[in-house]
Amino acid sequence: MKKELLPTTFPEISGEVYAGFWIRTAAQLLDFMITIPVVGLVFYLNGLSKSAYFYMILPNLIFHVLFYVYLVKQYGGTPGKLIMGIKIIRKDGDDVNWHDATMRYLVIFCISILGIIVMIWTLNLIDNDTYMRLGFFKRAGLMKQFNPTYNNIELWISGIWTLSVIIVLLSNKRKRTVHDFIAGTVVVKSISLEKIREIIQPVTTGATEA
Repeated sequence: MKKELLPTTFPEISGEVYAGFWIRTAAQLLDFMITIPVVGLVFYLNGLSKSAYFYMILPNLIFHVLFYVYLVKQYGGTPGKLIMGIKIIRKDGDDVNWHDATMRYLVIFCISILGIIVMIWTLNLIDNDTYMRLGFFKRAGLMKQFNPTYNNIELWISGIWTLSVIIVLLSNKRKRTVHDFIAGTVVVKSISLEKIREIIQPVTTGATEA
């Protein structure tokens, strides 16, 4: 039987095994750059009318689920993580499964749903003619003006989540974030993964023979 949690250090491996703050931040920036065409298309379509925004909700959600759940399950990370040479695995060293990938994205998904609810509520307070007359930045300002309390609540929740992720990542030796703890995952450098599994394999073999 494998150990429930990988060691904090591997003396047999030179250098850091777990992916830290800067490399994970770089991966997120790459993911953002990769998704810019889709985000730009969504913003453009949302600007056509209020109805267009409502029609784009489901396709936008599906895209993000595919990006942050399907790709993580299939390849062990989003494109940004794979380009940066890091991979999401289970805390015992195995590849992530559907449950792990889903749980890892669950909080962000819930925050996204909250944002959508607030946005729909706010859009229903604005008539379509007013919506269409304004540019993107003026439209965003008007929406905050129409529903400031709930817009601020959504922003505060997003900010607290982001801050908690950073604090937790910086305060544990395996560099796990909140969503890593929720899903039972760690993020390691891909170059070390094969060696990690070689090191923990004797534990599995010994348990099987016993």
